[in-house]
Amino acid sequence: MSLSRIIKQLLLILLLPALALSAEGKEFTVVIDPGHGGKDAGALGRKTNEKTINLAVAKQLRDLLRSNMNDVNVIMTRSNDTFVTLQGRADMANRKHADIFISIHANSVDKKSPMFTSVNGAAVYTLGLQRSETNLSVAMRENAVMKLEPDYSTTYEGFDPSSAESYIAFEMMQHANLDQSIELAEAVQNQLVRTAGRKNNGVRQAPFWVLVRTSMPAILVELDFICNPAMEKFMASEQGQKKLALAIYRGIEKYRKVADKPADSRKERVVADSRPEELPSSGAAQSGSETIAGKKAESKAAAADADAKDRIVYKIQFLTAGSPLRKGDSRLKGLSPVEYYKDGNMVKYTYGSYCSQAEASKELKKIKKSFPDAFVIKTCNGKRIK
Repeated sequence: MSLSRIIKQLLLILLLPALALSAEGKEFTVVIDPGHGGKDAGALGRKTNEKTINLAVAKQLRDLLRSNMNDVNVIMTRSNDTFVTLQGRADMANRKHADIFISIHANSVDKKSPMFTSVNGAAVYTLGLQRSETNLSVAMRENAVMKLEPDYSTTYEGFDPSSAESYIAFEMMQHANLDQSIELAEAVQNQLVRTAGRKNNGVRQAPFWVLVRTSMPAILVELDFICNPAMEKFMASEQGQKKLALAIYRGIEKYRKVADKPADSRKERVVADSRPEELPSSGAAQSGSETIAGKKAESKAAAADADAKDRIVYKIQFLTAGSPLRKGDSRLKGLSPVEYYKDGNMVKYTYGSYCSQAEASKELKKIKKSFPDAFVIKTCNGKRIK
């Protein structure tokens, strides 16, 4: 991929959202992308395949949105069993100036894996280039569909979905719309756990082509693992599909409550929620040795007073657990000092306090070496802003 093409694409991603911002009275456009289709079956289960599940859940979601949101304009990248290129899906969303893009998929692992029939859980991905081999392998599998296209190398400008080196160019693009994409991803992931009863595999980042080439907040949902017979049965059932679609719908609904607020209003106060997300101090894991962030980060944290009234404070969220961890728990990997807040039934751990997104993002690079799925969140007056 040439540098000039990368720069052009970066400019497109940065500029189009400004042109497509929701004005008062404008329809809220949602592009739903049922992954795979036609000659591309996607991951295979014992009795069905990924493309069929993706389409069924997408249709349920479409109907929920049309029935319950009066101002919504829903566009499907495919409404039947047809093959649509990855670039074609992204192009469709860009042409329609979509407000959000949601790609629906079912996950799987290699047949040789000892977890092949037992692995389970939902995960929602946003764009990002991670050192996590797991996240990259999922992206490679989903991106591999481009090889089914004639002369795909020309269409995708020499990009090779099976080569790790090809993903390096994505670093220039990964921060566009990142905050909003993470907000959307978290809202949907929470509902996949609460509404659809899925195991929480968390919000992750990976370089999916459809997320790179879309110019609006975009997520890719992995509903569960089709290689697990029990999860396949759930996803293939009408009841399961309804629960999954309802979970995504509720996630969109919660995201809109935040997105529809004026930017200044969102910065000055926490979004009203029946269960506000508190950020109390935790029993932080202590270590005698220097940790990833070290004294430099601690001095930054002290400079950015998290309790200062009405001040926006940025933190790095790096871990989700089912309950508070003990002091020195190995899952914290020696990171200290840390805090946590409760979000529903989950406990979410954060590190540091920073005055700006740029400052937090700089430290984030270090944290990602031990926690590849870490990302930056915003807080105000001790509460998280979503």
